[in-house]
Amino acid sequence: MTPARQPVHASVVTARTSQGWRGVLIQGPSGAGKSDLALRLMQNGWRLVGDDWVEVFACRGALYATVPDTIAGRMEVRGVGIVSRPFRPSTRLALALRLTREPVERLPQPTWRVIEGVLLPQLDLDPRPASAAAVAAAALHAVSEMAPPAL
Repeated sequence: MTPARQPVHASVVTARTSQGWRGVLIQGPSGAGKSDLALRLMQNGWRLVGDDWVEVFACRGALYATVPDTIAGRMEVRGVGIVSRPFRPSTRLALALRLTREPVERLPQPTWRVIEGVLLPQLDLDPRPASAAAVAAAALHAVSEMAPPAL
């Protein structure tokens, strides 16, 4: 049986890690910088899964994201338009980034959110600084070593 897929307003990019491909769910309101952050990560070897909309589903205790066929390999680049990019059709999610323009804590306590019954670590991130892509990459590495809290 195919797991039910839930549409989510987010961009997803994925990077190869020691545990295989792991993705980051980038969420925020329209104009928050989801596509821009994804583009900056892709300049560092990450791959696009989906831009602006993805579908998520849980399988065997893990959360996955996939791109709808209608937008696969396409992303909006502000000031340029819709462009084609290399992509992966799906990835296991390891981290959620919530984009914000509010100040973020220097040493935040880990937060977790439940999506489709799966705990996913979440980090608030201001996407405007030049270091935002490096922070996202460091966060992906850090969460691979974290154990989720008990539900």
